[in-house]
Amino acid sequence: MLRRLDKIRFRGHKRDDFLDLAESPNASDTECSDEIPLKVPRTSPRDSEELRDPAGPGTLIMATGVQDFNRTEFDRLNEIKGHLEIALLEKHFLQEELRKLREETNAEMLRQELDRERQRRMELEQKVQEVLKARTEEQTAQQPPKGQAQASNGAERRSQGLSSRLQKWFYERFGEYVEDFRFQPEENTVETEEPLSARRLTENMRRLKRGAKPVTNFVKNLSALSDWYSVYTSAIAFTVYMNAVWHGWAIPLFLFLAILRLSLNYLIARGWRIQWSIVPEVSEPMEPPKEDLTVSEKFQLVLDVAQKAQNLFGKMADILEKIKNLFMWVQPEITQKLYVALWAAFLASCFFPYRLVGLTMGLYAGIKFFLIDFIFKRCPRLRAKYDTPYIIWRSLPTDPQLKERSSAAVSRRLQTTSSRSYVPSAPAGLGKEEDAGRFHSTKKGNFHEIFNLTENERPLAVCENGWRCCLINRDRKMPTDYIRNGVLYVTENYLCFESSKSGSSKRNKVIKLVDITDIQKYKVLSVLPGSGMGIAVSTPSTQKPLVFGAMVHRDEAFETILSQYIKITSAAASGGDS
Repeated sequence: MLRRLDKIRFRGHKRDDFLDLAESPNASDTECSDEIPLKVPRTSPRDSEELRDPAGPGTLIMATGVQDFNRTEFDRLNEIKGHLEIALLEKHFLQEELRKLREETNAEMLRQELDRERQRRMELEQKVQEVLKARTEEQTAQQPPKGQAQASNGAERRSQGLSSRLQKWFYERFGEYVEDFRFQPEENTVETEEPLSARRLTENMRRLKRGAKPVTNFVKNLSALSDWYSVYTSAIAFTVYMNAVWHGWAIPLFLFLAILRLSLNYLIARGWRIQWSIVPEVSEPMEPPKEDLTVSEKFQLVLDVAQKAQNLFGKMADILEKIKNLFMWVQPEITQKLYVALWAAFLASCFFPYRLVGLTMGLYAGIKFFLIDFIFKRCPRLRAKYDTPYIIWRSLPTDPQLKERSSAAVSRRLQTTSSRSYVPSAPAGLGKEEDAGRFHSTKKGNFHEIFNLTENERPLAVCENGWRCCLINRDRKMPTDYIRNGVLYVTENYLCFESSKSGSSKRNKVIKLVDITDIQKYKVLSVLPGSGMGIAVSTPSTQKPLVFGAMVHRDEAFETILSQYIKITSAAASGGDS
């Protein structure tokens, strides 16, 4: 404590001496002439009295110094802390980037590939060394004498110099063309598919429409010429065409028309307003694409575009299928006409001069296009009777039409055979007693006991083990009764469903084939592709059809049920008539 007081008094005395020196001008001039002048702030008498107060001039100065020191240290600590946080953040970001780069580069795979390449290089070096060693051994074994070797070396050098000069000259002249004919392996490039987008879909449809516009305009102009939309234009075109065909100028006429069309297109591209069209073009207003669309608007837009694409693809598929069926003898009476026409054209081209054949075909095409088609379009009955190309094209079937015809023919065949050959009898070699005593049993017991049927009712041979499926009864609201898993059987008179859950026979379902009003293939989930895996059966006792879904052998079950149903109904109808 005494030491601290002595220190304070010493500092106070030093402060007083310093103030005395600052107040005396002579002392400052004499003693500090050679040193740097000190600028001391001038204090008021009140401040000097406070400073000269023996109670605490030193304590005030030390307190202010300590506060300033603490402030500067705190600011430095905050600054160092901020730099440290920035460094930690940069370290974190650099670690993330390093991790991403490691994932992208996949250093392990690169190392494995590098090791494989090194191994291959070492193997190749070994092979090269072995080949060189073998060659050196052969050369030493077959080395000729020195005189002969020198003569042969001189001749070889001269021949090599001449061949090298010849090769150099040939490469300088024709090397570029030889490089063009060098075979290279074909590169298999995989095109990246764009994701589905409503805006992209509509833009592609508009592009397709704009691209097909010249073709559609050309077809419209041809149909206008054939329909005599402008009488003067059609008459002039008919006269010019027939005259050109008669004098053998048909091909130059078409080439001149193509050149004229290109010239007009050049002038239109230069800004000229030229309209060379028989039918006036109607400019359709282009709606600007909306930027912000709601979810319902996007969905409706996709539906509209999908409907247009569906119709367009359907028309194209019909045309291609008709052409395919024409050449594949699907309908022999139609393809036979084409066959005879091709033979007639072949024989005519062999025995008659080309000028006569061309004149005949050109005159027939002009008369058909300008006169006969005009009459047929105005008189539909004449066209339906005498227009052979039109009749052939209309009678050509598509693949869906062929499928419908085949299914209808099969059903009619089954109906006729069942109505003719249905005689209820037991199998051959079995008497009535043996037939009655032969029962079919399932996992839960005898078949007729499970479904409460007569003893002679048993599954058909096709479905002896049944078809696994699930029964969907949409009249029920409880989940336990709505869907049931089980096995479906078909007998001679019934459609039987055995539930897989253990319990009473109330969960099983028995339907008389005679009571069925409608049976058809059914698709339980419309979202899934394909034609579905279910069969819908309608009866008078149910409001909604019963659906047997999730059937792996759906088509087989449907054909069996349908044939047995036709057999039973035709037998019942024949029995009622008799």
